[in-house]
Amino acid sequence: MRVTCLMTLFWPFSTLLLFDKSQASETEVKYNFTGRNYSLIPEDISNNVTILDLSYNQITLNASDIRVLQMYSLLTELYLMENNITVIYNNSFSNLSNLQILNICGNAISVIEQGSFVGLNEVKELYLCQNKILQLNPNTFVPLNNLKVLNLQGNLISHFAAPQLFHLELLTLDGNPWNCTCSLLELQNWLNKSHVTLENESITMCSYPDDLKHYSIKSAPFSTECHSKFISTITEDLYIDFQSIGNSTSNSPLNNLTKKSEHEPLGKSWALLVGVVITVLITSLLIFIAIKCPVWYNILLSYNHHRLEEHEAEIYETDLTRNPSSLSQITDTNSEDTTVIFEQLHSFVVDDDGFIEDRYIDINEVHEEK
Repeated sequence: MRVTCLMTLFWPFSTLLLFDKSQASETEVKYNFTGRNYSLIPEDISNNVTILDLSYNQITLNASDIRVLQMYSLLTELYLMENNITVIYNNSFSNLSNLQILNICGNAISVIEQGSFVGLNEVKELYLCQNKILQLNPNTFVPLNNLKVLNLQGNLISHFAAPQLFHLELLTLDGNPWNCTCSLLELQNWLNKSHVTLENESITMCSYPDDLKHYSIKSAPFSTECHSKFISTITEDLYIDFQSIGNSTSNSPLNNLTKKSEHEPLGKSWALLVGVVITVLITSLLIFIAIKCPVWYNILLSYNHHRLEEHEAEIYETDLTRNPSSLSQITDTNSEDTTVIFEQLHSFVVDDDGFIEDRYIDINEVHEEK
């Protein structure tokens, strides 16, 4: 009776454990074909495979292999280490939208076409170590939106532009012959400003020039000439980008994409430069307005206050002779204005003898003094 009660009590938990195991077995299907001397990826694998290990074979990843890989769309992990792959062609993994780990280390890869990783939107770890890669176009990694780990250890890379990988956390670059000249300054700036961790930083050393061989690529000192060239390159690329945007109405999207791919992408420094330029322009505009506004205000106030012109004085004198009573009205309103008017009137008299006539002197008083 007690046994029956105990079984009844623990029966839901045992059922739950069995369900979890069966669900795990359904979602994770592993196939290990390492060291089988395969020259082609086998086609008789279950389409439900999620983890496929084909390391230590003779696979070249040719057109036939690419076709077979398209059938395994549920793959989350693919291992192709130590095979005979020399080139990664465009759309080699385009149908593997669930892939999260791709390891192709230990091959003889020398060429990676720009569209090689199209479709790998969910890849978080990419291993390209121990190959013969000479150079990489940063646009190659653009489709890897969620990439967190990139391993390029042990290749033949001498310079590398900063990749546009916004979720990258760990980068491995040691074992490459780094050329620490001006061409590497962009990568160094990106490494120092981003949150990416450079693995094995102490052994990721410069191979050229000789006086920088003991420096890490992240701390190697660059000359002021390199910094000036770097800034000028940023401004030129900005101009090209703005020009391409201006011509976007007349060009097709495909042409725009081709033009952008011809130029290496900028680091984060261009955004800072644009911000500084905009700030300077706005500050200058505010200072100009603050200086000019009082001047414009004074000009507006004094617009109606000006001395009479010659023709205006003659008209005014004619009016006075016709209507003498208006003179008394003017003197009563503003004595200062009348003084100015009389000075202007006398200044235009042709037979002026040089003496000033004072109209306020009483004529009778003058006769009595004589």
